[in-house]
Amino acid sequence: MTPWEIQGTELVTCNCSYGCPCQFSAPPTKGSCEAMGAISINNGYYGDVRLDGLNIAVVFQWPGPIHEGKGKCQPIVDERASPEQREGILKIMTGQDTEPFATMFAVFASTVEHAFDPIFTTIDFDADVDARRGRIHVDGVFDVVGEPIRNAVTGEEHRVRIDLPHGFEYELAEVGSGTSRSQGNIALDLEGTYAQFARLHMNNKGLIRHRVAA
Repeated sequence: MTPWEIQGTELVTCNCSYGCPCQFSAPPTKGSCEAMGAISINNGYYGDVRLDGLNIAVVFQWPGPIHEGKGKCQPIVDERASPEQREGILKIMTGQDTEPFATMFAVFASTVEHAFDPIFTTIDFDADVDARRGRIHVDGVFDVVGEPIRNAVTGEEHRVRIDLPHGFEYELAEVGSGTSRSQGNIALDLEGTYAQFARLHMNNKGLIRHRVAA
């Protein structure tokens, strides 16, 4: 198994209501799951290959709850990546060189029935986790805008977080509102749905935790 590690920032939006029932082991809001998002790798490596400064993105679609499988996946890799970096990133994204179900990459890969050929393109990513604001532009594939949830009465920003001490993706996520549209192999159109902003740190064995579990 080739050792790897990545640390960075994530913005993901899906078709569920705020809170995303999947985070609570409940069925998705509308019965199916559709999602897209990106990760900015601040620093990382795959074996001897550095991955610092690269972005990755993905579009997912499942006909039912994720754990029931039959999903579709469109992986996207930063066009700036070298051939060696592309190979390492795609192995990470497809759950290879990872202990079983240790990360979301490995978990999701086990539920995908059809993975489309990877796309190598420009991925513009900007996100402020604490402010719950961010934008993703994946050239020719999708756009995401994430912003704070607004109080239905006052219109003020509403802040809520999800704490997963034993999660396989993040430890703590800020929840926001997302608007996103994709085209190509998986075309989605989502507005005012769940968005999560999180700091990620993981390797072959799972999350590298920075917080003491309650």
